[in-house]
Parts: sequence; structure tokens; C-alpha cells
Amino acid sequence: MPVYDYECADCGAFEAVRRIAERDEPAACPRCGATAARVTIGAPSVGGSSASGAGTDDAGSYGMSHRGGCLCCR
Repeated sequence: MPVYDYECADCGAFEAVRRIAERDEPAACPRCGATAARVTIGAPSVGGSSASGAGTDDAGSYGMSHRGGCLCCR
């Protein structure tokens, strides 16, 4: 099972091993038992904009955006 990061308001960060179906549900803090929300981190933006202006902001079938600066859009 995957490990997910959660943040307790009182105790701080902790990890929990959970099923994928439960990943977005609050988890009980192992120290105090309070419910804690999952910490989600967005992927960093790499590449920036292309000088040629090639490509568009169309989303693919997986919701990925291609911006012309990535290798697959050249």
C-alpha cells in the first residue's frame, strides 16, 4: 500500500499507509488522535514558455497540459 503525508494542526507532519481509495480522507494523528488533512503538493513547473510560440495549452487525455516548451511538443 502507498504511503501518504498528512499534517496534524497540533503535532505536525506524519505519514500513513493507506489504500488508494482512502488517500484523500482525513487520517487520525498517531500522537493525539485528531483528524488531519492530507498534504498535497503540486508538481513544479519546468520548461517555461517557448520562444517560438509553438504548442497550445490544450489538455490531453490525462489532464496534462503541453506548452510547446516540452520535448513532446517540438
